[in-house]
Amino acid sequence: MSTIAASPGISGTASALRRLYFVRFAFAIVWALAMFTTASNLGPLAVTLLVLYPLFDVAAAVIDARASRATGSPALLYVNVAVSLITAIGVAIACASGIPAVLRVWGAWAVVAGLVQLIVGVTRRKMGGQWPMIISGGVSVLAGASFVVGAAAANPTLTNAAGYAIPGGVFFLISALRLGRAAKGN
Repeated sequence: MSTIAASPGISGTASALRRLYFVRFAFAIVWALAMFTTASNLGPLAVTLLVLYPLFDVAAAVIDARASRATGSPALLYVNVAVSLITAIGVAIACASGIPAVLRVWGAWAVVAGLVQLIVGVTRRKMGGQWPMIISGGVSVLAGASFVVGAAAANPTLTNAAGYAIPGGVFFLISALRLGRAAKGN
């Protein structure tokens, strides 16, 4: 059994991230379930959900950046904020052009956000609970590439984009659970 010798900064950051990760898990699951009901077309609910997801990511990255100041530079998290804001705007615009355009924007975002998540997870390894975030970042990169490729399919659908949120949410849940010891300072 390994123990984590956590400084007060790491303990506080781990506690804040743990709460954030639980919220991100719940949001991802609820969002995916709602998105599955509308994934066949770009109606008003689907458009709203597609814009809401990267905006939620903006809020989560801001909270993460504030919580992480004691343990390192939040610069990459601010990159994620910018990328997710641009994505929300891009998705809103792409919705007027159809599902293939949405999948291209969504895919590019998943690649960039996945790379950021992977790098942030690697830099936080000493905190504990970050392997799920590292794996999730890698999965996001691969999923993003598949969305871009899938945009060229004969009948592209948003189902895979909806499904993308579920494993991401599960990785946030696993990471939140694993951060429990670091949050307690053990």
